[in-house]
Amino acid sequence: MAATDIIVPDGFTLHTENTAHLLLASNEAFLNPVQEFNRDISIACIRTWSEAHDSVKEARWKTTQEKKARKLQKVGEKKERTEGDASVNALASTSKETEGVEEASYKPYKFTLLEALSATGLRSIRYAKEIPLLKHVIANDLSPAAVEAMKRNVDINGLGPQPSETDGGDLGKVRINEGDACTLMYSHREERKRVDVVDLDPYGTAAPFIDAAVQCVADGGLLCVTCTDLTVLATSNYPEKCFSNYGGVPVKAEYCHEAALRLVLHAISTSAARYGRYIEPLVSLSIDFYVRVFVRVRTAPLEVKKALSKTANYYVCSFCQTPYEQPLGKVIEKAHEASGNVNYLFKIQAAPSVGDHCPECNSTMHLAGPMWSGPIHDPTFIGKVLEHLEGHEGQYGTAVRIKGMLTVAKEASSSILWQELNTPFYFTPAKVASFFHCTTPSLDDVASALLHTGYKVSRSHACAGSLKTDATRRIVHDVYRNWVKKHPVKMENVGEKSQARILLGKEPGFEANFSKHPDSVTRSSQVKLVRYQENPTSHWGPGTRASGAKRKREKDDE
Repeated sequence: MAATDIIVPDGFTLHTENTAHLLLASNEAFLNPVQEFNRDISIACIRTWSEAHDSVKEARWKTTQEKKARKLQKVGEKKERTEGDASVNALASTSKETEGVEEASYKPYKFTLLEALSATGLRSIRYAKEIPLLKHVIANDLSPAAVEAMKRNVDINGLGPQPSETDGGDLGKVRINEGDACTLMYSHREERKRVDVVDLDPYGTAAPFIDAAVQCVADGGLLCVTCTDLTVLATSNYPEKCFSNYGGVPVKAEYCHEAALRLVLHAISTSAARYGRYIEPLVSLSIDFYVRVFVRVRTAPLEVKKALSKTANYYVCSFCQTPYEQPLGKVIEKAHEASGNVNYLFKIQAAPSVGDHCPECNSTMHLAGPMWSGPIHDPTFIGKVLEHLEGHEGQYGTAVRIKGMLTVAKEASSSILWQELNTPFYFTPAKVASFFHCTTPSLDDVASALLHTGYKVSRSHACAGSLKTDATRRIVHDVYRNWVKKHPVKMENVGEKSQARILLGKEPGFEANFSKHPDSVTRSSQVKLVRYQENPTSHWGPGTRASGAKRKREKDDE
């Protein structure tokens, strides 16, 4: 139904986003237009996942068909040997059966999706309209007002049950449920009832829903999680709340938004591990005022054990913000010489990784974590999403920004530092320069100096003007000490007891080369991409929670 064909009743407004149309009454249900980017990137990622999932299903189907064909051929050959002349008929029969197998065509796998907190139903409607391999969406909300809005919006988009199909027929592509989200997801935790994709996009934290979500998603399925409570995840104002929600303590440093992603992944990983399941982070993004992660959930006892070595605490310097990783455990691989089989031994880790005070500036250390210390992106998957965007850019209103953010994420996750050293956390040249009280070197100067020394660098999607490297912070500080020699600091402006004097008092361990390195200009910096969002409207932010109640008349309205 086109927007021009929709009759807008009094007291309602028509909202159109891409292919979806919504009729909304004032304060009826929660809708944030700025979240269009979230919905766009979710559709792109789920669609890419569904195509990859279907390819796996098709490969298995072809393997099964080949086995059946070989089995029938063997039966025919056996009959030929045992029955002599009668084998002609058997062989003819077998040939017909084999031909039937070869002529069989694969039917694409249609997946089911559960959106636990649908509000207006906009996300579910867009999923149903824009993802070809989607069978149906279960759109749930606890609020009667939200359910009423969903029914109206699903009907005007032509996705509800048709009158002739209500009795035992098709229930529609968007199937609405009114009830508690956890109760609904727990009702799908039996293996035969599981859904392929679960989307959690609450107002605030997703922590109360994670346990149910990891149980109701099918093996190899996709779990999409949004958390908007960055005042808890990305600041040290509420460590007790962060621990109760995510099982870890946040970081007080400039890289707090990456730490927020790792805390959410830690919460999902530990919840999944209780049920013999593990996660594979595909895309993890810090976006505006929230974090959004896409993880594949699988079942494998051995991989669950490895989660211990992908979890760590971090000692963070209170002044120079240097992080020191303290893994909770380690994995030792032992290969059997005769058979070649690999045995895994899981051991506890020696501790502590650092003393009471920072080796760099002698400041006190703060403890953060435990949190996920493994890779937060899958570069292969991100590459497929980018390929999808190249061919369908016109279908997404925020395609330019999606390409920019994913290009940076892919750049960081596909570099050697992720594959081998897996160094978490980024830094910005301006912040490090503030520790030394020196002039700020350019991003290119710092990157070139590190590259000339033999280290790798990349950008981070989470912060504009940031760098990630496999070099230690001591090496980064040595680069700045070389910079200070060329651009001296006015020591009279540095306090006698300032930690900056300790940083400046150390001699660099090498001579840095600040000449431009050819690899300092990355692909994401060569192409003019929108990587970081600018405020689209005044008073922009997460918005207010919908109450579901009628708005009271104020004196000014009388």
